[in-house]
Amino acid sequence: MTKHLKITTPIAIAAITLSASITLAADVKWDMPMAYSASNYHSENGTQFAKEVTEASGGKLEIVAHPGGSLFKGGEIFRAVRTGQAPIGERLISALGNEDPLFEIDSLPFLATSFAEARKLYDATKPELQKVLASKGLTLLYTVPWPPQGLYAKKEVTSAADMKGVTFRAYNAATSRLAELMGAVPTKIEAAELSQAFATGAVESMISSGSTGYDRKLWEHASHWYNIQAWLPKNMVIVNNDSWAKLDEATQKVVLEKAAAAEARGWAKAEELANWYVEELAKNGMKVGPAGDQLKADFANIGETMTTEWLAKAGDTGKAAVDAYKAQ
Repeated sequence: MTKHLKITTPIAIAAITLSASITLAADVKWDMPMAYSASNYHSENGTQFAKEVTEASGGKLEIVAHPGGSLFKGGEIFRAVRTGQAPIGERLISALGNEDPLFEIDSLPFLATSFAEARKLYDATKPELQKVLASKGLTLLYTVPWPPQGLYAKKEVTSAADMKGVTFRAYNAATSRLAELMGAVPTKIEAAELSQAFATGAVESMISSGSTGYDRKLWEHASHWYNIQAWLPKNMVIVNNDSWAKLDEATQKVVLEKAAAAEARGWAKAEELANWYVEELAKNGMKVGPAGDQLKADFANIGETMTTEWLAKAGDTGKAAVDAYKAQ
């Protein structure tokens, strides 16, 4: 009769441990670069999405979020995911205008200025956005908007003329063109570098949400925030199609379900926080209020110019997207 041997030697135990680790290593791990600080609601939402996928897949797919530009800087993330350096990542859509004009549609001044309008614009343009991403080897998982954009400045601004010669933070082609039309000087600065840029005087103004100003404590460097509600840009989480294809159908289903939940949660959180961020800017000493009549009129004229220019660049696809949005 054969006796069962009790394995107690260090070598045998090490062999079993190694075998177990090899089995675990067969599961997939995705590192997910994100550009914004860990405390920002986009990053918190993405981190929750990553955790939920990991748990719901039973560990078959582990997603690890890397906020704050710690893995790739904001400007590097899209290319990293497209080339497979990172299987998944988050990027501000409108920063990709050089890739395709459609990416800029949610940053056309005054086209969509509320959460309801931003949702309609997204619904109208999502099919075309998915096509563009597919042509670049990517799949869209979810999007989340930023609150309506306002003008940060180190001085009082009553008209576009007051912006002449002011260094202006640009994060995409649209904000660069906006600066030019105001007579300001566009300077490309990523979100992670904002505090230092304002502190050193590299930039003196920008258009961004209350969220960005709160995250970077811009009340320490800028005195005014004008709630011009210029647009509501969105971040998107995308996945490399080669990485996506390596997942089994059940795991893909889990990712899509959790992505849908992250999108719903993120849109709701953005709307919930919009007014709170503005209140916090004011509470910390920033002068917060609406733009004056002249500044509003100047921005409206700039918006018309930029939309006309964008439609000429985006062609029939762009026109169809705007028409679909306006027809809702």
